[in-house]
Amino acid sequence: MNIRELEDYISKRLHLPDFAKSDISLNGLQVGRREKEIRKVVTAVDASLETFRKAHEKGADALFVHHGLFWGKPLAVRDEHYERIAFLLKNDIALFAAHLPLDAHSELGNNATMASILGLTGIEPFGEYHGIDIGFSGSGKNPLSIDEIAGKLGFSEERGLHVLPFGPEKITRVAIVSGGAAQEVQQAIEIGADAYITGEASHTMYSFCKERKITMICGGHYQSEVFGVQSFAEALQSECAVKTEFIDIPTSL
Repeated sequence: MNIRELEDYISKRLHLPDFAKSDISLNGLQVGRREKEIRKVVTAVDASLETFRKAHEKGADALFVHHGLFWGKPLAVRDEHYERIAFLLKNDIALFAAHLPLDAHSELGNNATMASILGLTGIEPFGEYHGIDIGFSGSGKNPLSIDEIAGKLGFSEERGLHVLPFGPEKITRVAIVSGGAAQEVQQAIEIGADAYITGEASHTMYSFCKERKITMICGGHYQSEVFGVQSFAEALQSECAVKTEFIDIPTSL
């Protein structure tokens, strides 16, 4: 497989064209030679110089991340942006990114994977953002406590966990949108969820959750978005026979 073939696989597997109007990030190939052959793909949450250096140490030919380098506006190639791109070019590492497509994917996405880990049934699209549902909701076969949910998802205070524990002690119906989506708890209330799972906490939502008696479990922006890149790595290795490896660089945020 070469970079061009991987680019085509990512576009089709994650339905990148469906997000052309709703996602300002540059989904797909951001840096790289399309004719380069691939032996190993490293996946990570964030495109940073630390990530690039670790990917190089792992022998990566390509890197697949959730948060890429480009976010909808021209960015001068200087300072840290220059250093990042220069490192990729010098070491001939291709960079791919998938933002909203990796949140919303019904099989490999951050939110679908969390729903699967929690064993939710009756899963439905949830969390409208720019006209597209990027999350999921469902009900557990057996009610779970906050600690049980956090444990299953690998959420901890060390990795950024904050909980607004205002819903029922035992949680059955759950809504999920990873990352910085605290405001979407309002949509969770509309569908009658006992708890809402996201990444970042919000001061403005504290009283709202308390008054509406819903629990919000904020696992940390980073930690709530490790799932998609890991699921993608497993699919790529299985479906394309390409060696993959996930590198974990937590931010505790």
